[in-house]
Amino acid sequence: MISGAEIMVKCLQEEGVSIVFGYPGAVICPFFDFLYKTDIKAVLVRQEQNAAHSASGYARAASKVGVCVATSGPGELNMITGIATAYMDSIPLVCITGQVRSDVLGRDVFQEADITGACESFVKHSYLVKDTRDLPRIFKEAFHIAATGRPGPVLIDVPVDVQQNEIEEFIYPDKVNIIGYKPSVHGHPMQIKRAVEMIQNSSRPVICAGGGVLTSGAKPKLREFAQKTGIPVVSTMMGIGVMPSDDPLYVGMLGSHGKKEANVTVHNADLVILCGARVGDRAVASPDQVVEHANVIHIDIDPAEIGKNMKTSIPIVGDMKNVLTQLLKDIEYTTPQEWHDEINGWRKEYAREPEIFEGYVEPKSFLGKLSSKLRPKAIICADVGQNQIWCANNYRLRDGRFFTSGGMGTMGYSVPAAVGAKLARPARDVVAVCGDGSFQMSMNELATIAQEKLNIKIIVMRNTVLGMVHELQDVHYGSRYAVTELDTFPDFVKLAESYGIEAKFVSSNEEAERCTEYMLKSDKPFVLVCNVHPKTSSR
Repeated sequence: MISGAEIMVKCLQEEGVSIVFGYPGAVICPFFDFLYKTDIKAVLVRQEQNAAHSASGYARAASKVGVCVATSGPGELNMITGIATAYMDSIPLVCITGQVRSDVLGRDVFQEADITGACESFVKHSYLVKDTRDLPRIFKEAFHIAATGRPGPVLIDVPVDVQQNEIEEFIYPDKVNIIGYKPSVHGHPMQIKRAVEMIQNSSRPVICAGGGVLTSGAKPKLREFAQKTGIPVVSTMMGIGVMPSDDPLYVGMLGSHGKKEANVTVHNADLVILCGARVGDRAVASPDQVVEHANVIHIDIDPAEIGKNMKTSIPIVGDMKNVLTQLLKDIEYTTPQEWHDEINGWRKEYAREPEIFEGYVEPKSFLGKLSSKLRPKAIICADVGQNQIWCANNYRLRDGRFFTSGGMGTMGYSVPAAVGAKLARPARDVVAVCGDGSFQMSMNELATIAQEKLNIKIIVMRNTVLGMVHELQDVHYGSRYAVTELDTFPDFVKLAESYGIEAKFVSSNEEAERCTEYMLKSDKPFVLVCNVHPKTSSR
């Protein structure tokens, strides 16, 4: 005989899971008890939202499905923001929650919450398990759904009695057959042919690369396609890293907080090739202005995304890697030099020197210097706010990765995501960059970092305000700083030291660069607090 809890653990073993992130509670204890007896590592986060963020960082760094676990009621409800964050950025997660006994469901008993109902709009699928015998099939399906098509989170809610009940044997399915779920992975040959013709007839093409290029593992193919054709590349925030920042073909991040030359390039193109990008409002505020003068080829695994925000001339549904392979096979095209010359002119025209404040760190130039000191495959986890924009526009990626919350814009993301990324890629440099506002939303994870002895570097841009909103109040609200001033506490250096983590406070770029060199030589976690002027803009 075998219990449901043991079946859950065996399912994870069958899927090759080596680590889960979670927080225990009474109704998930049967699962954790069996997990304790295996080689699967359980990482105790300090709040359930961070379990999902850590699983997200792990999934992105390891190119595997991340797993997070919480108990019923407040535990699973705390995890909701992390689940929604993963959904918006197409990150594959399996989220396991404990639930109250099946026979009392719906009676508002202690710590009962309808988590499947609460998460309905931002999971790919959810299961409320009612029979222990269904667990192997459900787990097999959940991992398949999370990782295929457009990736995303899948929720499995397991009542405690389903975990405790026993059945005679455990048989894990060797395949999945879900009626109605058959993602298209190969682009339609006729659409590929039309796309090739449209590219060859263009004179001012641009590739707009989104996060779908990275989640599909198509980065090498996109680089090959850009190099073969000479087509310049802009990226959305989630697409940062598809090209090295210093590649001559890479123009930069587009959007309301992006590079002006990237936006001007898109608005002057006669063909926009959207690759795994939904071009939301922060990427292209006025898509109708683009389609007035440009054709649009939109490639995406999710047919619902094609044409949703920008009218499309040629839709291609399929896996990005497969579609780019098909295009590479047939394309014979060289981008006119005149188009490159024009773009290079815009680069020079819109180049700006950042404003320097005496006695403060200038974050934009500092982040540029930081990128040169890190190893090429470093992972940088940017939080949300001004620090996110500073990183997106100034950190120089080579072969590393840029993790952030692009779709949901969730503050407090970077530190727990860095935990997951470091556990996935222990040999790589992993740096979390956050503001003093976002850091205070997840600084409890310093305990996880200390407990797990993770060599993560955290850079806190301390400007004593909620910078992005503060900047908005300057522009639109007559500099009335309603509820955006953080003051000078806590003392982040003392806070880090209370966890046994070394920390330094710096007030100039020279100090920051010297401290960075010292920090990177250490094999232990480190917190670098940069004193940034409150009036430093995001641009």
